[in-house]
Amino acid sequence: MLGWVVTFLVIALIAGILGFGGIAGASIEIAKIIFFIAVVLFLVSVVVGLARGRNRV
Repeated sequence: MLGWVVTFLVIALIAGILGFGGIAGASIEIAKIIFFIAVVLFLVSVVVGLARGRNRV
């Protein structure tokens, strides 16, 4: 999922350099949304992992 974030950031940088402000802004917003979704999913995963505990055999 973080690969998508990097992809959209690269698209935004290239579009910004070439002068396409609208595309650059949209790509940055998409990258932010995907990044925050990834962070939320990570935190949910950590909380669920801690709640279940680990069985060490």
